[in-house]
Amino acid sequence: MRTWLKAFCTIGVLAVMVAMAAPQMKSLPAEDDRSLVITFKDGHQQTFRLADIARIELSSPTATAATAASRARFLGVWKVGMGRGSSETFLITLKRDGVAEKSVGSHSGTWTVVNGEARCKWDDGWTDVIRKVGGQWEKAAWSPGTSLDEQPTDVAKAEFTEAN
Repeated sequence: MRTWLKAFCTIGVLAVMVAMAAPQMKSLPAEDDRSLVITFKDGHQQTFRLADIARIELSSPTATAATAASRARFLGVWKVGMGRGSSETFLITLKRDGVAEKSVGSHSGTWTVVNGEARCKWDDGWTDVIRKVGGQWEKAAWSPGTSLDEQPTDVAKAEFTEAN
């Protein structure tokens, strides 16, 4: 919702600026009568007198949009290898609400996107990271008690199978 509010504020400010810069057929209202009207998604409006506004600050929506886009890339079911030379696989499901599920071990955990990779923290203490390396996706895993600054316990292929 915050992203949409920022976008609407940006559009509103731009519209006011264009309206103020465009040649007018009629005389402009007195400085104290000019106002900025923001219309929210639910339809209600809020009006601000321009004489009362000292500054309008808008944060860049690109960081928020980039985060949402990168999260969306990981949503769904991933088929990943067990690692350590095994040909066995299991499934990791990454849900929109930050919940992660897997088909082996402790089945539940949480996930976030950090530096363009999905980091899954499992209830059993393991951490899995799904990331793109070159043109391939991989799952790196760290055993309980190890830091992500250390070498992973194992690395295996990861494959996106279906979107949530």
